[in-house]
Amino acid sequence: MHPVDLAIFAAYILLMLGIGFFFYRKNKGAEDFFVGGRDIGSLHIGLSVVATDVGGGFSIGLGGLGFLVGMSGSWMLFTGLIGAYFSAIFLIPKVRRLSEMKAYTTFPEILGHFFGPRVALIAGIISAIGYLGFTSSQILAGAKLASATFPDISLQGAVWAMGGLIVVYTVLGGLKAVIFTDTIQWIILILGLALVGLPVSYFAVGGLEGIQKTLPASFFEFSNLRWQDFVNWLITIVPIWFVGMTLYQRIYAARSDKEARRAWMIAGIFEWPIMALLGVSLGLLARVAADQGAFAWLGVADPALMDEEMGIPFLLRTVLPTGLMGIMLAAYFSAIMSTADSCLMASSGNLVTDLLGKWFKIPPNFRVELRISQISTLVLGLISLVLASMLDNVLEAMLYSYGFMVSGLFIPVLGALFWKRRNGWAALLAMILGGGTTLALILGQISLPWGLNANLFGLLTSLSVYLILTLILPAENYSEPPLN
Repeated sequence: MHPVDLAIFAAYILLMLGIGFFFYRKNKGAEDFFVGGRDIGSLHIGLSVVATDVGGGFSIGLGGLGFLVGMSGSWMLFTGLIGAYFSAIFLIPKVRRLSEMKAYTTFPEILGHFFGPRVALIAGIISAIGYLGFTSSQILAGAKLASATFPDISLQGAVWAMGGLIVVYTVLGGLKAVIFTDTIQWIILILGLALVGLPVSYFAVGGLEGIQKTLPASFFEFSNLRWQDFVNWLITIVPIWFVGMTLYQRIYAARSDKEARRAWMIAGIFEWPIMALLGVSLGLLARVAADQGAFAWLGVADPALMDEEMGIPFLLRTVLPTGLMGIMLAAYFSAIMSTADSCLMASSGNLVTDLLGKWFKIPPNFRVELRISQISTLVLGLISLVLASMLDNVLEAMLYSYGFMVSGLFIPVLGALFWKRRNGWAALLAMILGGGTTLALILGQISLPWGLNANLFGLLTSLSVYLILTLILPAENYSEPPLN
């Protein structure tokens, strides 16, 4: 990489670390660290939500879909738009009312309110593990980009370098640092894709004429997709908007119910069509370049055999001139970091509040609370680095993490908020059996009918268990009044 590109990228890295250090000096306790003092506006929240939800994994993953199937891959993020709007309408008003009453900082505390401490504990474990896996997938996405851009760095070396940076500034600054860096990172990503990546790549492959001569017509159709693919995305991605710890932290961090709902609407529009079309378009251009032989100098003899998620990194490395390479590298690292830091914060919040806070009495001293929060974030960050070094596919790892959380937690959340008959044992068994079913099917590599993924069967198991047990077992009322 040219020294000019390195200088641009280094300036970006120093800016992110500077923001982390700035908020390190501002944080006054665990509430500042995990929910940003509950005083953040809708624009920052909205951009942080979309940066977290789409981020680097989906940016690299979307590029992989564009490389494989073309524009139809954009439908994956249409499910994100659906999830954002549904949760803004049905979830946020109830969660905000409850959080204002009880000053909650985590998602499992909501389940504990309705189902008791056992359920909150299991939900905390599921959420912490799921987000730890998700953090690892984001670190892997960054490592793939780094190793493709810097040929002297191995994938394993890139995992530790990229992940170490994310862990450091997240440990320093907490949620405020995460949200404000997310805002900057998302702006950099959108401008980098729209103003640098797409136009330069478009002309590099010969414009419209070169694209049409290289790819079949199916790459430009929005129907080049099996119905099973859309259903699998729908049942995996929409429910995460109801169970995602990163999203609950931002609901709590917003100044008001109105600000939170506006933030979700902003996030939905940025997911689809804006980011969806930008991401798959760049992946499609990477496929054109690969089929034209542009990656031969990188050792790619047959584009059909290459890792589709390396398409965009190879494209950027091939077509971008000095200066622009540094900008685009910063853009993609922005996306990756914006998701990884949020997921690390979520897993840490679960560990400190829902697990350690229940087993040990943390002294009501803001300095002690803050140090415990930072140490926990550091430990989980190191674990995520180890996990990332063991993964291969970014999008697959992300969807597995999503599926694990969704199949265990989605039905109990719906039961808590919208089903008047509530029972703690019903929720507990629905979480364990739903998540367990999904994991068993994935780890057992069991062939499922019609090409549907394991998450659907985990959700159906969870739903069946919850409905049957709430009808058989007596309704339970805990110390807090229900919202409906």
